[in-house]
Amino acid sequence: MFSAFIKYSTLFLFIAWNVLARAQELNCNVTIIPPRVIISDAEIFKTMENVVEEFINNRKWSKDNWDTKEKIECSIQITIEQQVSNRQFKGSIQVSSSRPVFNSNYKTPVLSINDKNFEYSYQDNANLQWSQDQHRDNLTSVIAFYCNLILAMDYDTFSNEGGTDHYLLCQTIVTNAQNAPESGWKASERGQQNRYWLIENILSQSFKPLREGLYTYHRQGLDVMYYDIQKGRDNIGRVIDDLKSIHKIRPASYNLQTFFYAKSSEIVSIFQPAVEEEKKPIYETCKLIDAGNITKYEKIMQ
Repeated sequence: MFSAFIKYSTLFLFIAWNVLARAQELNCNVTIIPPRVIISDAEIFKTMENVVEEFINNRKWSKDNWDTKEKIECSIQITIEQQVSNRQFKGSIQVSSSRPVFNSNYKTPVLSINDKNFEYSYQDNANLQWSQDQHRDNLTSVIAFYCNLILAMDYDTFSNEGGTDHYLLCQTIVTNAQNAPESGWKASERGQQNRYWLIENILSQSFKPLREGLYTYHRQGLDVMYYDIQKGRDNIGRVIDDLKSIHKIRPASYNLQTFFYAKSSEIVSIFQPAVEEEKKPIYETCKLIDAGNITKYEKIMQ
C-alpha cells in the first residue's frame, strides 16, 4: 500500500513537473537600474526586479506547449530616471530577444527596442496581476505588451506571419489602455514612436514586407546558411531590398528603426565577405533606409 502511494506520488510529481516545464515560453532576465536619488528603502528595487521576473517567467503566454529547451531567451532592463514618490516611477524600458540559428551556436537578435515612455506605480511586495480583458495598471500592461511582442516576432521568424495572434493581443492591450494617464498608448501623442503605432503599423498591409521578411530573413536566410551560404545571403538581401517599399511610404518609421536597431550589425557581418557587386546594392539600400547607421554600413564595403 505504502509503495503504491510512493509510486503514484512520484508519478504525479513527474507529470506536474513535465507540465510546468512545457508551460512557460520565456526565459527572461530582468534588471532594474535605480534612480540616482532614492526617496524610499533601496531594497524595493531588488524586490521589484524579482517580482517582474517571476511574473514573466512563471506565466503561460501562449496556447502552445513549449519544451524547456525551446524557451525564448530575452531580457528586460528598466532604467528608473526619477522616483516621483514612494510608489511612482518614471524612466525607460529596454526589451531584447533572440532565437537560435539552425545547426549553429549563434543566436540572432530578433527584437531590440528602447521604450522611453515608461511611467508606472508599484507597491512594495505586491503581486503583479494582469488580464487581457482590462488595463489594471501600467506596469503589468507594458510588461504584458512586450512579452506578447517577443512571442509574436519569434513566431514570425519560424512561420510566415505566424505571430498574428500575439500581435492582436498587443493591439488589445493598447486598446484597453486608451484611458490610461500614462504615455505610450495613444495615436494622438506627439510623434509616432510609441506602442500604439508599433502595433498599428505591423498589422497594416503597408508593412507586410516586414512581416514576411522576418520569416524569410530567419527561416530561409540564416537557417539555411549552414549548408548554403550564398542562398541564405541572397534571401536576406531580398528582404532588405523589399523594405524599400515601406521606406517609400513611411520613411523613418518606428518599425523599420526597430528592425535595423536589432539587425544592423548582423547585416554588416553577413555581407562584408560578399563580392562587391553583391554587397554594393545592400550597402546603398541600408544607407537609404537606415541613415542613422551609415558609418556602420560603410564597413560592408571594406
